[in-house]
Amino acid sequence: MSTISWVVLYKYIDPPFTYLMAKRKIAHLFSGEGSSKIRYSFVPYSKISDQIKLAVISSEDQKFPDHNGFDLVSIAKAMEKNKFAKKIKGASTISQQTAKNAFLWDGRNFIRKGLEAYFTFLIEIIWGKKRILEVYLNIAEMGSLTFGIEAASKRYFDKHARQLSQAEAALIAATLPNPIIFKADKPSNFILKRRNWIQNQMNNLGGIEYIKNL
Repeated sequence: MSTISWVVLYKYIDPPFTYLMAKRKIAHLFSGEGSSKIRYSFVPYSKISDQIKLAVISSEDQKFPDHNGFDLVSIAKAMEKNKFAKKIKGASTISQQTAKNAFLWDGRNFIRKGLEAYFTFLIEIIWGKKRILEVYLNIAEMGSLTFGIEAASKRYFDKHARQLSQAEAALIAATLPNPIIFKADKPSNFILKRRNWIQNQMNNLGGIEYIKNL
C-alpha cells in the first residue's frame, strides 16, 4: 500500500492501533505489572465534547484552525531556545502530532521528522481539520495503557467523552505533555494550575465558537 493510499484509507477507516500502543503493550507484558490490555475506543467527532476539542487546541496549538499543518513562528522560536537549552523543546502542531501518532514511531531523528512533515502535509490536504482533530483525540496517549478521549473519560470521570465539562476537559488536556507522569485522577498542584490556565485560554479564545468552523 502506498503512503497516499494509507492516508486516504484512514480518512474513512479509524486506525485499529498505533505503533505507540504496540510499544506500550509489549513493554507492559515484559514488565510483569499485571494486565497489558490497552484501553482504546474510537468515537466519532460528534460524540466528543466540544470542551475537550477546544481544550487541546487552547493548550497545544491555538493556531490550529488557521495554519497549514506547521506553526513556523513557533518552530523558529523553539529552535532558537534549543540552542542553549539542556532539554529540547518541541513546537509540534496538533497536525504534526496526529501524523506521528497515526503513521510513525516516536523519536527525534531526522528520518522520522522528515516523514512526519510528509504525512502532516498529506493529512492537511486529504483529511482536513475536523478529521485531524477527531483522530488526534482518539489515538493520543492519555495515561498508562490509555489511548483516546473516550477511554480517558471513562477511566478518570466514569463518563463518555461527549459528557465532559470544561474543567474535566482542561484537566485531561493539562496532562498531555506527559500523560504517564501527570495524572488526571491524581492531579498535582502543577497540573491544577495548568488546568486553570487552559480554562482561561479557552475563554479568551471565545469559547466553543472558536471551533465551530473547522
